[in-house]
Parts: sequence; C-alpha cells; structure tokens
Amino acid sequence: MKIWVPMDSAAKALGAEEVVAAIRAEALRRGVEIEIARNGSRGMIWLEPLVEVETPAGRMAFGPMTPEDVSALFEDGHEKALGLTDELDWMKRQTRLTFARCGITDPFSLEQYEALGGLVGLRRALGMTGEQITDEVKLSGLRGRGGAGFPTGIKWDTVRMAHADRKYIVCNADEGDSGTFADRMIMEGDPFCLIEGMTIGGIGCGATKGFVYTRSEYPDAVAVMRRAIDIARAAGVLGPDVLGSGKAFELEVRVGAGAYVCGEETSLLNSLEGKRGVVRAKPPLPALEGAFGKPTVVNNVISLATVPVIFEKGAEFYANFGLGRSKGTIPLQIAGNVRHGGLFETAFGMKLGQIVEDLGGGTASGRAVKAVQVGGPLGAYLGTDQFDTPFGYEEFDGEGALIGHAGLVVFDDTADMLGMARFAMEFCAVESCGKCTPCRIGAVRGVETLDRIAAGDAEAVPLLTDLCETMKDGSLCALGGFTPYPVMSALRLFPEEFGAVREAAE
Repeated sequence: MKIWVPMDSAAKALGAEEVVAAIRAEALRRGVEIEIARNGSRGMIWLEPLVEVETPAGRMAFGPMTPEDVSALFEDGHEKALGLTDELDWMKRQTRLTFARCGITDPFSLEQYEALGGLVGLRRALGMTGEQITDEVKLSGLRGRGGAGFPTGIKWDTVRMAHADRKYIVCNADEGDSGTFADRMIMEGDPFCLIEGMTIGGIGCGATKGFVYTRSEYPDAVAVMRRAIDIARAAGVLGPDVLGSGKAFELEVRVGAGAYVCGEETSLLNSLEGKRGVVRAKPPLPALEGAFGKPTVVNNVISLATVPVIFEKGAEFYANFGLGRSKGTIPLQIAGNVRHGGLFETAFGMKLGQIVEDLGGGTASGRAVKAVQVGGPLGAYLGTDQFDTPFGYEEFDGEGALIGHAGLVVFDDTADMLGMARFAMEFCAVESCGKCTPCRIGAVRGVETLDRIAAGDAEAVPLLTDLCETMKDGSLCALGGFTPYPVMSALRLFPEEFGAVREAAE
C-alpha cells in the first residue's frame, strides 16, 4: 500500500506531519505494510493535507485529512474520499506546463523527474548554440513572471552578447508578495525543474555560475533546493561537464533576511553580494553590470522553471497558448477571503470574474465580493464591474492594474478600503530601503494624509492624489512607484469611504 503525503509547507502548516505519524501508527497497529512517499502540493490548498493512495485505477485523493481520519483510510467508504486526483475538476481544467510534475513526483527523485519529461529540454539545449537558445526563448514569447513582464529572451540575449570574463544567472526566489506561493511550490515540489531551467539559461547566456536567492522565511524550500542541487551535481546535471557536454554550470542557494525590497533585482544583487539591500540606480542595467560587476540575468522562479517545457516541446507549442502578447500559461494563486484557495495554472485570457467566482468559489464568508487585489501589496484593487477583464499583461494595464506575480487576494463587502489604502502606504514606509526621497518620505506623508482623511478632512484627498503622482513618477524602483496603485484604485472605486465624490476621485 503506497500512500503519498505532501511535504509542501502549506500542507505541513495544516498538519501533514501529524497525519504521516498517524498513518504509520495505524499501519503498525493493523499489521499492514505501507510505503509513505512524499510529494509537493497539487495546489488545492483548501484540501490540504491531501493524502493520495495508489490504486490500480490511479491515485485516490482524500482530504483535508486529520489524524482522526486516518483509521478509515484502511477501510472502504471513507467520508473524505474525493475520487481520482487527476479526475478532480480543479485538476482537469488546468493547462499544467510549468507545474506538470508538481505534486506527482518525489521532489528528490531524478529518476521520476526524467520519466515525466525532465532533462529532455536540457539535452536539446546542449546541442544548440547560445544564439539558438536565446532565439528559442524569444520565439516562445515567455515574459518575466515576477511582475514586470519583460521578454525573457531579450534579457538573455543582452547578457549573451555582453563581453566579460564571467557571467552569472540569478533566480529571484524572494517571493514576498501577499497571496503568492508559486515559487515556493516549485522549489519544494519540483526543484529539478528550476535547476534545469537555470542550467539552460546559463549555457545560453554563457554564464557558468548561478544563484538561487531566496528568503529566510522559506526554510523548507531552502533545504529542498540545496539537497536537489547536491543530487543533480552527483548525477552530472551540474558541474564542470554538464551531462557529458563539456560545458560547465554550477549552482548555489543564497538566503536573504527577508526584506521585501530585495525582490527588486538590484537590491537583491546587493544583498547577494553581502551588502545592504538597497536599490541601485540604473543604468547600468544588471544585464551589463550585475552581480559582482558582471553581466547577469535576473529572472523569477516561474520564468526559469518554464524554460524546460519550452525546450522539451518547442517554442511554438508554448506560444500557441495565451492571449495577444501574453503567451503561454500563468500560475494563478488564489488567496484571501475565498472558498477555494490554491494554485491553478491556465493559459492567459481567463476573465477575472471566472477566476474569483468559478475557480475560487466566491468568498469564504459567503458575502459578496467587494474587490480583488492582483499583483501583491503593490497591486491595484479591481471591483466587480471589472470582472470581465481577461487575465493578460496589456489587458490589466488598460484597467490601471498589473498582473505582478499573479497573486489574487479576495475581499468581501466588509473590507475597509480606506484602511487598506493606509496599509499600502504604511507597508511602503516600513519596507522602503531609504535610497530615494519619494519612497522614503512620500510613504510616511501618505500615512499621515490618509489619517487626516480618516479623521474627516476630505480636503486632503487632492493632496493624496498629488503625492501618489510624485511617488509614481519619482521613485527609483517599483516599491515607491507602485504603492500608488492600491491607494488610487481604492480611492477611485470607493470614493465614499474617503469622503470624496466619485468625479473628484476619477
């Protein structure tokens, strides 16, 4: 009897380790021989811990499991039996490309990884030139999944053509946005996918060393990545002779203290080098002068983890998914006041309302949806009258919003939007690196101005608008530059909560 129990942080937080202990104890009591295998999460967080039992028909899902539910697992007719995992509606409706193996394989089994298409892309890339590799990424239409949406292939090509004695590729795994967990899920559930993507990128750009930069709040992800790198190195996937190609690539995990601003690429590079995490002025761009003064690719986890499937199935296959210039798939991370929180990978183009009401099941409280914040704490709020907006970079930009890391946080009609606007400014004030005045001082003044509005001073609303314009145009990075998005969208959608009339807010 083979039983799969996730080792994902979300599953652990919801009691996975206690369930594992209960399964072992129950099997011992019954004298039943079992094998407990550990996997990543399938992404249905509301069903975690999701236990799967292997049957001749496939894996049977049970969840959310508690230690008290375990005894019935060894009998027929379990009340928490959900059916075959792959036949569940949440799973059947997805287009899983980046997350194809997540939750299916043992994260430390390179053999299982290869059995499901792993390393096919790397072996293909090893037979290509650097230019061919970067051209393939350009053709796929892959854009940065960390927030900016910059074409990945162009960034890679810039580093490839740069002249230097050494180049680097850095994975930005400093996942700090509220409601986001895709990076963590990949690192904990399918780490070889990220390793393969970074190796392809390094070979394509001429980088022989890569860094995975993540935060101290992700201890499980750090441990999994480090062990997976050791396994890959022992198997010849990393090292001085990648898969016998004669090409070298090495990888290392570096852990930051968890400053939000270190998600910005230049601040990240400073932290990576052991310096204080403050933003660097551009130019020079990191692609020309990045880590340790050398040309550096900086990409998000999901961008890099998507590269293997592009090289396995071809750029045109990947580009056939999506909407307009938003090519491929996007891992939606649905969170907040929602019935079905989790990760759902689908092609760009699904309407926001379908994501919230259909996939998410509406609010957990059962009340009406008031707003959805997309793109983390710096993302704009979208109201229900914007639910027909397709999920795409340009489409969201047209609504004064941004996709960011594709995290969606749902709020019901009890949410205090003036309070949420104040939180955005306070968050910026606390997390600012202090390098530029619009962010360092502007956010503090923003909190003060919102407190004036909360006290009934409606005449402070124009001052708030002016302040947001200054922060948006004058900040060195997106922390100060994007903080106005949640503030102004809250004011625009709910002016009555700010003591303003709708015309003035618009």
